[in-house]
Amino acid sequence: MKEKTMNLSNAFKSFLAFCDRWKAVIIPLLIAVAAILPQLGFSTYIIRLMCNILIYTSVGMALNLLVGYTGLVSLGNVAFFCIGAYTSAILTANCGWNFFATLPIVALTASLGGVMVGLPTLRLSGPFLSITALGFAEVIRLIAMNFMSLTNGPLGIRSIPRPNLFGLELNLFNKGFYYALLVLVLLITLFIYLLTNSKYGRALRAIKNDEIAAGLMGIRTGSYKVMAFVICSALSGIVGAFYASMIQYIEPNSFTQDNSILTLSVVVVGGMGTLRGPYLGAIILVLLPELLRGAEGLRFVIYGLALVLMMRFRPQGILGWKSPLPYKLPSPPRDAGKR
Repeated sequence: MKEKTMNLSNAFKSFLAFCDRWKAVIIPLLIAVAAILPQLGFSTYIIRLMCNILIYTSVGMALNLLVGYTGLVSLGNVAFFCIGAYTSAILTANCGWNFFATLPIVALTASLGGVMVGLPTLRLSGPFLSITALGFAEVIRLIAMNFMSLTNGPLGIRSIPRPNLFGLELNLFNKGFYYALLVLVLLITLFIYLLTNSKYGRALRAIKNDEIAAGLMGIRTGSYKVMAFVICSALSGIVGAFYASMIQYIEPNSFTQDNSILTLSVVVVGGMGTLRGPYLGAIILVLLPELLRGAEGLRFVIYGLALVLMMRFRPQGILGWKSPLPYKLPSPPRDAGKR
């Protein structure tokens, strides 16, 4: 049994190594498939499901920068998602702004929330940081619940307009909204790729592996951690704006801790610290509940059991098999033991 498990693991690693070797061909092919899918005559329900996958891929990619690359586990990412959704909804539905014109304001307001959470990271870590972020998310939800003059309280904001690009409304019927989300996912992926392969990304990996050693090497760990929170919050806020525009109605209970746990699960299941992990995590965790709708009584039992088994046998995530080290360590010289 153990040999079979090892053989399956080795085969899986070989498959991922093959994908890495041919990624210059595979990635454009997958993008082309994603672009063609909406044209295959799927219903609006399927298109909405695909949009949900893209939304959770985007927000998972943002959280992955914080959790996977920096090692800061946050359970309050839904706060930034909520700030972005409400900011965009207020500006578009109440003030008549164009959706795309709201995105810089959304990123700015969500970033301010990221600073408010990021500053305590200078003194907090581990479960204390998670609890602080959790409390901040609940505070944001309660503000949205009670600030009647701005957020309309528990009644929420209705009739949120869809994005309009050069006079064309991007909605689910003409598939324009799907393609807007697809472009967003690709842009966020490219941004995270460039960021994590820069000096900044190497500093984040150093902080994750050993914060004390990183500080002794001259890395300003506090500044880098706050900046990671700011970038994560800005990206999550932008995704929240797209989410509000897609469902066209938001209220405080749309942003509970379930959203934070689902987003964190997307990162953990897919593979922390990898660009491809959030893609697979979002596909699994968005589609699995839908596939289990027939087993109504056992739906969440099966869903939870699958997550527990995955955490037991694959704690690094499905695609998280690579070493977290950014470079391959050199092998020692053959005559090292003779000296």
